[in-house]
Amino acid sequence: MKYAIVGTGGRHQMFREAVTQTHAGTAELVGLCDVNQSRLALSASKVPNRGGNGIATYLAEDFDRMLSEQQPDTVIVTVPDYLHDEYIVRALRAGKDVMTEKPMTIDMARLKRILDAQRETGRKVTVTFNYRYSPARTQLKEILMSGTIGEITAIDFRWYLDRVHGADYFRRWHRYKDKSGGLLVHKSTHHFDLLNWWAASTPVSVSATGKLDFYTPQMAIKLGLEGHGERCHTCPVAERCAFRMDLEADEPLKQLYLDAENDDGYWRDKCVFADDITIEDTMQVQARYASGASLNYTLVAYSPWEGLEVKFHGTKGELTHKHIEVHGVFAGGFRERGGEEGVEAMTTELHLAGELPKKLEVWTGKGSHGGADPIMLGYLFDPEGMPEDRYGRASDQVAGAWSILTGIAANQSIARNGARIEIARMLEEAGIAL
Repeated sequence: MKYAIVGTGGRHQMFREAVTQTHAGTAELVGLCDVNQSRLALSASKVPNRGGNGIATYLAEDFDRMLSEQQPDTVIVTVPDYLHDEYIVRALRAGKDVMTEKPMTIDMARLKRILDAQRETGRKVTVTFNYRYSPARTQLKEILMSGTIGEITAIDFRWYLDRVHGADYFRRWHRYKDKSGGLLVHKSTHHFDLLNWWAASTPVSVSATGKLDFYTPQMAIKLGLEGHGERCHTCPVAERCAFRMDLEADEPLKQLYLDAENDDGYWRDKCVFADDITIEDTMQVQARYASGASLNYTLVAYSPWEGLEVKFHGTKGELTHKHIEVHGVFAGGFRERGGEEGVEAMTTELHLAGELPKKLEVWTGKGSHGGADPIMLGYLFDPEGMPEDRYGRASDQVAGAWSILTGIAANQSIARNGARIEIARMLEEAGIAL
């Protein structure tokens, strides 16, 4: 199978390495495309030597020419979220399958474009939800599928982003809601997808509250950072700022962004306390599912720790999972560590009615994102070499749509002072049928 990648920032590296190294026996990279010539050249230099003139590279305006000249079977889309629909639709209409990073897109108009193009072309769309493939989260699916706790009646789900990982969303393009959909779309698409998959259901109605509490100019003053600059690289108070990103000190970040600035003017290290941030950092969502289950969800982006807590209430008992993890920024990805000697702290507890709580041995794996990425990449690029997936972890455009609908509805609710949003009406008004 031949692949082309559009978008050569931090997120594309996992796919490039999977195609050109881990799964080179079943996959071939035939083209790279980006708006930034420096990042294109950097990515091409990381591709193992294949002889000839090396990997073909194209600037964004030549995307269609890349499809015509290189004839990839599948286009991998890792551009910023607000551009996903543009490249997904163009690839589909050129007769190509598409593999896209989450979220599939950020709003209803863009979602309709993708769904219409997929329906008209019949091509395949895959959304890469690696969280489904984490052994610990697959274990929860196994328990829920078995009916051990009976019918799921309610779910409490809290996700905490620390002041390294969480802050990073407020210094990049993600901090503008018209480019990312806000954290309830960009980040929470993972969480809402997990909930849809775990509960084997989809949301019916959503209400939400959200606000910007921490990453504000007022907080900069409270932290003694008056007179901060627009970005860390030239900030006069950077030396005393705990949120400083030093692009010079991290070679991969320097190569990807600082050295490439002259091509497109993109700053990777904008101040997290700027006055132009339009996303929230404190969000709470209540949802009702078609199955009858209800959800309470919280996302905070300035927590002192990183991780998640989820509790499933069922007619036969409760299932609780907690994962404590800590992240550090590295070239658009994350260095993972936690617990002792780098082992992340995960606990799962089953408490059936009439019995004492029981600690379960948590399923674990090796590799990034708790062992999820190697498993997902195996199913993406070498499906014949993988066992049958009894958990239904693959995600198409429909799963991709449902994963963002909760966040889009929550954004609408926040804009309307917490009003309850009916998903069916939202879909009907957008002319979308799922």
